[in-house]
Amino acid sequence: MGCQASIKPQGTAVQVSRAVSGQTIEVLDPTGQTVLNQEVRLIGIDAPHPEQEPWGTEARERLAELVEGQTVLLEADVATRDSYDRIWGYVWLNDLLVNQQLVEDGLALAVGPPHPKYGDRLTRAQEKARLLGVGIWNPQQPMRQLPCEFRQQRSPDETISCPS
Repeated sequence: MGCQASIKPQGTAVQVSRAVSGQTIEVLDPTGQTVLNQEVRLIGIDAPHPEQEPWGTEARERLAELVEGQTVLLEADVATRDSYDRIWGYVWLNDLLVNQQLVEDGLALAVGPPHPKYGDRLTRAQEKARLLGVGIWNPQQPMRQLPCEFRQQRSPDETISCPS
């Protein structure tokens, strides 16, 4: 008919040990060759820094609520690692794209390329959150500084670029 079949995400099943921030999780090493946790940076979003109150704490807590202790599917895109050598990935919990859920909850911003795979979904989720005034879009308690600007201010000697 008029509907296209949804494409099943492809990736690696990993166990989430904890949420580090609203955009980063630690997973058990998917190779099974080491017991060390690896950090995964969620692609296509920019969440408030954990010290960027109140939204940084809320973003981390929401991500923890969604995935801590869960087995998730980690799906790659064009780039596979960020400048801090964290794995870049889309995180799926069953049929839920966690990256998108955080944006829809108003706890992260959708950011553009180099992450094209689910860019439209993230953009639509952000528009919905903005229109509903949830989370960082709440007119009574808006986020006053972009997460990347907050990180730049905290680490002036480090080169931190703001995503588009």
